[in-house]
Amino acid sequence: MATTKIEWTESTWNPVTGCSKISAGCAHCYAERMALRLRAMGQANYRNGFRVTCHEHVLEHPLRWRMPRMVFVNSMSDLFHRDVPEAFIAAIFDVMRRAHWHRFQALTKRENRLAGLAARLEWPDNVWMGVTVENKAARRRIDALRGVPAAVRFLSAEPLLESLGRLDLTDIHWVIVGGESGPGARPMKEEWVREIQSQCAAGGVPFFFKQWGGVNKKKAGRLLDGRTWDAMPAVA
Repeated sequence: MATTKIEWTESTWNPVTGCSKISAGCAHCYAERMALRLRAMGQANYRNGFRVTCHEHVLEHPLRWRMPRMVFVNSMSDLFHRDVPEAFIAAIFDVMRRAHWHRFQALTKRENRLAGLAARLEWPDNVWMGVTVENKAARRRIDALRGVPAAVRFLSAEPLLESLGRLDLTDIHWVIVGGESGPGARPMKEEWVREIQSQCAAGGVPFFFKQWGGVNKKKAGRLLDGRTWDAMPAVA
């Protein structure tokens, strides 16, 4: 287990590390920077740098964590990357099913593989599935997500790179919005955020505002209209 500063979760679990860039949101990938830094520090799980690597020795770690927690799955990769074998994805889902006292949050930009595998996977109620929607071109991922039988389906509009326009939030249970952070961070406009927040309010969808981002994200903070927005899905 690794604790994390990611505002919408509590811990991370990385049975897979490494990824490759496929869309505009990947340009300044924080995970790539971190993976290369960890390799330079001699961290064994990052011996391959940012090349996709499956770690069987990490698979059953959540079963050892007795205190229930929110767990972000593969914060350093993409669970549905083409280089992750289907059998390994199924093994990850099996661990999530057995570790029923946790809630697992998975996020992908690879909606086609997600949609293709969804019917062959077992979806326990403690698995939340999300897609990244960083710009209008990525809205296609929402339709793919809608057909996934996850108990909670969510959108991560981070990094939010432009107005998303009108969103179809039918059967979507949660929306996260955040600006890009770190070197070369692209700016996010307030009106883009308010546009999403107002649509969530109209549709009764919980809205979570993660951060404004920028080179100094701590200084920029996470207040929108003078308050924090930390709504989460209502689950049993």
